[in-house]
Amino acid sequence: MTKADIVNEVAKATGIEKTTVQTVLEASMDSIKDSLAKGQPVYLRGFGSFIIKHRAEKAARNITRNTTMTIPAHDIPAFKPAKVFVASVKK
Repeated sequence: MTKADIVNEVAKATGIEKTTVQTVLEASMDSIKDSLAKGQPVYLRGFGSFIIKHRAEKAARNITRNTTMTIPAHDIPAFKPAKVFVASVKK
């Protein structure tokens, strides 16, 4: 499902214009991105949490050059689904 599909589904279910739904959806995604960029997790009860995971520094191998390189520590965004959401998908 793409963003356009989500916009169509929400517009159909609510009767709101597609342009308004798209604006709200994009504003929601921007808000989530901004919050994660500030290091603040986003909790959506019944759906899941958008969190920041810290990855420690590690050694990796470049197999084409046969060398070892260091990947620096970094943070990545992650999604952790709620138990209710997982249970509904398993059915």
